[in-house]
Amino acid sequence: MPLLHEIQETVVQEGAELGSILLKLRFLASRLGSDVLEEWVKHESEGYPKDVEVPSYRIVGVSYKGTFSGPFGSGIKNAPIPAYLIKQFAGDSWVSFEIRESIAGVEELVRGSAESGSLGIDASNLILLLQGKVYEDYACNSVSGTISRNSLTEIQQAVRGRILELTLELEKSIPAAADVSFGASKTTDTNSEKVQQISQQIIYGNVATAVAGGHRSTVLVNVNERDSASFVRQLAESGIAEEDAASLAAILEKEEPEGEVEPFGQKAKSWIASNIKKAADGTWKAGVSVATAVITEAAKKYYGL
Repeated sequence: MPLLHEIQETVVQEGAELGSILLKLRFLASRLGSDVLEEWVKHESEGYPKDVEVPSYRIVGVSYKGTFSGPFGSGIKNAPIPAYLIKQFAGDSWVSFEIRESIAGVEELVRGSAESGSLGIDASNLILLLQGKVYEDYACNSVSGTISRNSLTEIQQAVRGRILELTLELEKSIPAAADVSFGASKTTDTNSEKVQQISQQIIYGNVATAVAGGHRSTVLVNVNERDSASFVRQLAESGIAEEDAASLAAILEKEEPEGEVEPFGQKAKSWIASNIKKAADGTWKAGVSVATAVITEAAKKYYGL
């Protein structure tokens, strides 16, 4: 059975552990020449280092309760603390918690929280940060934080879903991917640029996360803030048709980005979705990965992000 079909068959089986499935997918990624896919599988298998951004499906909400003591022996036990206050006084990372454990670690957390239905986190540092800021004249004695077990199972399902969607799309768009099997490597036309594009779209679902050659690579661009001419020049020098670069520059002039992580507005994202195929079919002199990364970094420079 081809490796691609073996992965598909296993991932839809109820109760199948993701660890062994990811190992097979990592082998497939290596044979297909996709370091974007290979690195994602590596992080899911071994965990995400502190200096690596986690995918959005690994960011979960945390709920907090606290115990407070007041004057004349009064007190409040297990009082819910609004996420707004936690974010205001402690930062967004406390309410949007990043799960960096390997997928095997996540599976273990799911098993360990089966009885309670939630996972507790160490929130002792919040005691000082929230002192006197939740209830006036009440001292904060303890804070507990919990993550819903459902949030952890959703991470498992997100990984399963991406693996299945990815392998189905590879089979449809790159038939040669189904020829990959264990044993001696065979020379097949697997179109590594197309594999990179598919991997980026399905795994991250956001053009701003794409980096040429994977997350380890660096893209250097020379674009001045709010300078459309330098933006067009940079894209043209990188292999993107000058008229297309000018078209995108005109859009950037008229709209603002959604944020630092997503340096595009809705019209710019629609433009990219419609035009990136020019990198895949050879109209541009830049591959999909390079074009995506250059456009993203150039937009960040243009907006001064």
